[in-house]
Amino acid sequence: MNDARESLGLRALPRNVWAVSLTSFFMDISSEMVLNIVPLFLANVLGVQTAIIGLIEGVAEATASLLKLFSGWLSDKIGGRKWVAVAGYAISAIAKPFFYIANSWGVVAAIRWADRVGKGVRTAPRDALVADSTSPQQRGLAFGFHRAADTGGAVVGLLIALGIVWRTQAGGLRLDAGTFRTIVLISLIPAFLAVLALAIGARDVTRRGQVQAPRITFAGLGRPFLVFMLIVGLFDLGNSSDAFLVLRAQERGLNVISVLGMLVTFNIVYTLISTPAGSLSDRIGRRTLIIGGWLVYAAIYLGFALAQNGTQVWALYTIYGLYYGLAYGTAKAMIADIVPLALRGTAYGTYNAVLGILDLPASLIAGILWQGVGAWHGFGPSAPFLFGAMLSFVAAVAMWLWQPPARREETA
Repeated sequence: MNDARESLGLRALPRNVWAVSLTSFFMDISSEMVLNIVPLFLANVLGVQTAIIGLIEGVAEATASLLKLFSGWLSDKIGGRKWVAVAGYAISAIAKPFFYIANSWGVVAAIRWADRVGKGVRTAPRDALVADSTSPQQRGLAFGFHRAADTGGAVVGLLIALGIVWRTQAGGLRLDAGTFRTIVLISLIPAFLAVLALAIGARDVTRRGQVQAPRITFAGLGRPFLVFMLIVGLFDLGNSSDAFLVLRAQERGLNVISVLGMLVTFNIVYTLISTPAGSLSDRIGRRTLIIGGWLVYAAIYLGFALAQNGTQVWALYTIYGLYYGLAYGTAKAMIADIVPLALRGTAYGTYNAVLGILDLPASLIAGILWQGVGAWHGFGPSAPFLFGAMLSFVAAVAMWLWQPPARREETA
């Protein structure tokens, strides 16, 4: 019993979990400084409409989808996760400086897509490395801690961005081009520290037995994984890019500094919830927390649809961190529970690929519902959030009706 309790402690987490978490901490400092204000740069500086912003955000994820699948499969085939993940972080780090010279939405889109290619390359092998390095009894804690470190980096990055905005344009409602470029320059430092942290700190986990190239098929990953993906896919179709939440906040009256402050409070809640929620999922089950997180999401998106002012949006966005803390890392831990060890990389790649593909229609639908397309002017700012609330509630009911198999007890 004492050994079991000790396995749940943060100090017992393996070196790889700490290395991956430090890497995500640095990269999120960089990414959150820049990517959260890209929608404001597009809307305020370049005058881009929400339908185009939805297209950019959706394709940004869909572009990386096949790479997420391939990189996970490749890490299974070669029996190594580390260097595939390092390559992905390096691609994102190299892409970011080009935001400095962006002067049209097409250029911004290309850079945004290149950054997501890096994310596509790194995500599945990184998650598989965490799963390979942990036992089932501490896996929820490991993924929760990783999300907490990732989000802690977001807090730091947003605070830096907030300080730059305060210094360069005070309380202006709209983002200035010069402010955006200053933030881009400073974001380069943590981006390259992230690459170094993983390259130096992580070690591949030795796999037992002969490594064979897995087939990329849902059938090979098992029926439980297929059902899980159908339910998660239903939820994700209503889970449009958070860029629309940023635009909603500005539309309800928040200036740039207030938007960044709102994002900081969201990430603080996310950071504080992720680790204890991951540990709780080790004890009471992943499904319970995922359902709870999705119900919170439905309630919050309904609130976004009905919000009357910026203060209400800020309060809702803060509580939004509860959904992420409960469900995001827990879903990744659940994948390791229901697929064979030898196919974890492929499973994480498939998971991220499917969600990435669905991000395109999800964000396109949100943008069109908001401002329409062509001569049609859409249903207004509330519409995408009502749509998201409805689908998340349906997905939560479907997850409640599903009975997943018992956890796999395999270890690397």
